[in-house]
Amino acid sequence: MTNYPLLFAALCFLSGAINEPKFLAQVVDDNVAIGYGLAIGDVDGDHKPDILLADKKQFVWYRNGDWKRFVMVENLTESDNVCIAARDIDGDGKVEVAVGAQWNPGETSDTLKSGSVHFLVRPGDPTQLWTPIELHHEPTIHRMRWAKVAANKYQLIVVPLHGRGNKGGEGQGVKVIAYEMPGDPKGKWKQFIIDASMHLTHNLDLVDQGESELLYIGGKEGVKVFAFKGGTWSALPTREWLVQGHSFGEIRVSPTMYASGQGGARKGKEFIAGIEPMHGNQLTVYTPDGLTRTVLTAELNQGHALAVSDLLGLGINQVIAGWREPDKEKKTGIKLFTPPGAQGGNWTDVWIDENGIACEDLQLADLDGDGRKDIIAAGRATHNLKIYWNKSGK
Repeated sequence: MTNYPLLFAALCFLSGAINEPKFLAQVVDDNVAIGYGLAIGDVDGDHKPDILLADKKQFVWYRNGDWKRFVMVENLTESDNVCIAARDIDGDGKVEVAVGAQWNPGETSDTLKSGSVHFLVRPGDPTQLWTPIELHHEPTIHRMRWAKVAANKYQLIVVPLHGRGNKGGEGQGVKVIAYEMPGDPKGKWKQFIIDASMHLTHNLDLVDQGESELLYIGGKEGVKVFAFKGGTWSALPTREWLVQGHSFGEIRVSPTMYASGQGGARKGKEFIAGIEPMHGNQLTVYTPDGLTRTVLTAELNQGHALAVSDLLGLGINQVIAGWREPDKEKKTGIKLFTPPGAQGGNWTDVWIDENGIACEDLQLADLDGDGRKDIIAAGRATHNLKIYWNKSGK
């Protein structure tokens, strides 16, 4: 396996800021085919988070430290891979991994030609090939996450792009499916339909509620929120649609709320960040009730990556967004958007990567254990995987 050279550069800074943004870029892999999706988790049990990637024909992981690349499964289906989910769901300190493939978004009816869901059984040595177990699927499977539904209990949430038989986002609603793993993963998995009312559901997010997590889904019609109670998933009874009338491609939820002109953050509240519409140009934030909408920029071109976290130690979360096609200045990249402080004002933005990545997906994780989350991003047209080490405030 080729060991790619390290390329470090100070990518951004904001002079005069107390917590100035400063990130050092490292190229982990410059031979990525597409880089459809990323996940982060401890694969080998060394207590350090590794990087997992759904590439065009391979599912791979990169070992924390030397960032050596290991193939888990390759050529799983005729069409491309598209998504990956990784989380330690049994408490042994190592992630369980599920993947989605047979990516054929134009075929919404034929289950043989579109969509696949597999659970990957780890070998004794995780650097060797893993064994895929095929699960039920719908056509156009596109995103998946492991969700906590009770203490020590998890389900795999799988979201297709289209409903069965859809054309142009019209027709049947998307079947959002929850899978529950049996004691033996080779046995029969229970399946539950969470919802079938939305169309063009491009992404999802989870918000910790203690013993369980809320499920947020963004799609053509807006945003819905679901909770797992009494052994079943259901839309929040107080308001079925959190946001309606705006089409979401990407969605992320902040555990703190931006309140314009009211002193910045209000602890314990939320804001919703979105890229609108699917593969869209607008980066937006919403207040927790979904009623107040702020457009941070309308200059993205195929916005396709989104995260929310306090990377700068400000006590309030920032929004990190990436796009994969050149904008009006012929640039692709990643930007960080910071909300107003205690004195009010406007959101500000700063480059994380200016024209060095055509961002397909990004994740956040503290890879080096220094207490600051780093940015991990995969580039589509740039065929690269990069870590942006968070050195802000140093």
